[in-house]
Amino acid sequence: MDKILLGTAIAFIVTFAAIPVIIKMSEIKKLFDIPDARKLHSVPISSLGGLGIFAGFILPSLLIIPFSNGPEFQYFMASALIIFFLGLKDDILVLTAMKKFIGQVLAAFIIIYKGGVQIKSMHGFLGVYDLPEPFSLVLTYFTVIVIINSFNLIDGVDGLASSLGLITSLIFGIYFFMVGQEGYSTMAFALTGSLLAFLIFNHSPAKIFMGDTGSLLIGLINAILVIRFINIADTPGSAFAIPATPAIGFAILVVPLFDTLRVFSIRIFNRRSPFSPDRNHVHHLLLDKGLSHNSVTLILALVNIAFVCYAYFFRNLGCTFLFLSLAGFAMAGIALLFFTKPATGMVISSNGNGAELETSARSNFFRRRDILEQKN
Repeated sequence: MDKILLGTAIAFIVTFAAIPVIIKMSEIKKLFDIPDARKLHSVPISSLGGLGIFAGFILPSLLIIPFSNGPEFQYFMASALIIFFLGLKDDILVLTAMKKFIGQVLAAFIIIYKGGVQIKSMHGFLGVYDLPEPFSLVLTYFTVIVIINSFNLIDGVDGLASSLGLITSLIFGIYFFMVGQEGYSTMAFALTGSLLAFLIFNHSPAKIFMGDTGSLLIGLINAILVIRFINIADTPGSAFAIPATPAIGFAILVVPLFDTLRVFSIRIFNRRSPFSPDRNHVHHLLLDKGLSHNSVTLILALVNIAFVCYAYFFRNLGCTFLFLSLAGFAMAGIALLFFTKPATGMVISSNGNGAELETSARSNFFRRRDILEQKN
C-alpha cells in the first residue's frame, strides 16, 4: 500500500510541476493548437499537456513496479513509449490517420505478443466461453485499437478525457489493489495521480490540452487494465471474484467506448474514414443544447459512474443480459439527445478529409458562447 501511495504522489507532483513549464515553453516556441472552424477554443492553447501526463505516469511506474516479478510490465512501458512519440509527433507536426494507425498496431503487437494481453474467453457472453486463437487475437487487436482511440476522440471538451480517464484508472487501481495485483494497481494509480494534477490546468477554461500524447496514452493503459480485469476478475479462487466481467469492463469505459463505436459505425455507414473528424460526438450533442464545458464534463462523468454502479449491482444477472441492457441504455440516451437537438442544428461534412460546414445559427450561437467563456 505504501508503494502505491508513493507512486501516486510522485505522479501527481511530477505532472503538477511539469505542466506550467510546458505551458511556458509552448509560448516561447509557439507550439499551440490553433483554433479553426471545428474547434471550440478561440485563442491558441498548448496541446502538449500529454508530456506532463507521460512524465508523471512513467517515472513512478519505472521506480516502483517490480519488473523481476512481472516481466510483462517492461513491454507495457515499451508500448507506452511508442504511443508517447507517436502522439508527440502528431501534436507538433500532424500525422496522417494511416501512420497513427500503424503506430497503434505496433504498440498493440507488443502488449499482446510480449505482454500477454489477450482476450481468451467471452465469459459466457452469448453463450461463448473459450475463443479460438485466431478469433481471440483479432478481437484483442480490435479492442485495444478502439480503446486507444476512444479517449483520443472523446477529448473534445475541457476536462472531459482527463476526468473519464481519472475515473477508469481509479476504479481499476482499487480493484487490482484488492486482489493483490500490485504492479497493475501501481500502474493504474500512477495514471490517476498524473491525471488529477493535469485536471487542475485542464478544467474549463483550459490552460492546456493533453493532445494526442496524453489521450492515446490514457487509452493504451486502460486497454491493458480492462483486458487484465476481464481475464482475472471471475476466475475461480480470485480474492474478489466478479461475474460478467466483459459487461462490467464495458461499463467502466462506457462513455468513451460506446461513443467511439457509434461514431465509427456512422462514418463507415456513410462511406467515410472512421478517423475523419465531425461534430457528432456525444459532447457535441450536449454542447448544442447550450451546456457549458464544465456541465458537459460533469454530466458525462456522472453517467459513466452510474453505468458502473448499475453493472456492479446487477452483475449476477448474467453477462449477456447485462451487456445488452448497458448497450440499450446507452443507445436510448444517445437517441434522446440526437432527436431532441435543435431542429435547425445540422453538421454537413463536405468531404472525407474532414472539411465541414455548420448550418445552424443556434449551434454557432452556443459555440460563440463557449468561446466567450474561455476568454473570461
